[in-house]
Amino acid sequence: MRQHLESRIGDVATRVGRQATWSDIVLPEDLVDSLLEITGRVRYRKKVFEEWGYGRTITTARGITALFSGGPGTGKTMVAGVIARDLGVELYRVDVSRITSKWVGETEKNLGSLFDAAEDGQVMLLFDEADSLFAKRTSVQTSVDRYANMEVNYLLQRLDSFEGIAILTTNFGSAIDPAFRRRLSFRVTFPFPDEEMRERLWRALIPIEAPRAEAIDFASLAARFKLSGGYIRNASLRAAFLAAEEGLTLSQDHIERAIRAEFREIGKLADTGMLE
Repeated sequence: MRQHLESRIGDVATRVGRQATWSDIVLPEDLVDSLLEITGRVRYRKKVFEEWGYGRTITTARGITALFSGGPGTGKTMVAGVIARDLGVELYRVDVSRITSKWVGETEKNLGSLFDAAEDGQVMLLFDEADSLFAKRTSVQTSVDRYANMEVNYLLQRLDSFEGIAILTTNFGSAIDPAFRRRLSFRVTFPFPDEEMRERLWRALIPIEAPRAEAIDFASLAARFKLSGGYIRNASLRAAFLAAEEGLTLSQDHIERAIRAEFREIGKLADTGMLE
């Protein structure tokens, strides 16, 4: 089945590994509840639409589509993988650059094949940086504008008939066309982690198996360094390699050196600003 699916969408989408689970997720409780509602919508849609009769009253937009918005490194893509794993479906990341075409009608054809394969193959689609494809329509001033709006209109129509599972991620939720937002099943905003969340992330991202020279002050790291989850992950791994290269066990010093290196690489000081 996977080979057949790859032959249909392999040119425009790439399979994504799904190793994380719900226990790896560090997010506010109410946000996790919203995410779990997505899996419930998938599991019980047959009961609601067929047994409870909602299929007669809800005739469009019966698929499960969600918009994950929030800054880089806040967990949007990771959560998409967790949901796919929980549901037992494959996750395919759509390469928007390979979907779009300069030839009239070709983009719509590519999108149609992608949505059809997703419905037939029981896979979940992930549109990372979806604003490049689902952006607000523009006033028509050139033929390029006209064709771009035609693609958006096609997407709107296709979402109405789509009965699969798709997740869109964006750093800029306001960039998504309002007509798309209305058609989505869920709209979830991922926050920059506060101090309590940052401490939980540090604890989660340094494995218990990692040898430690001393007790690591996670509360201090969370309070002093305003990092997104993505940068905490990077710094945690970087610190581990620093310790391994020096033949030492992991220490607070390794972690703080790794954090400062992350700040330094993007031209920021470790005691000012934040990394997101």
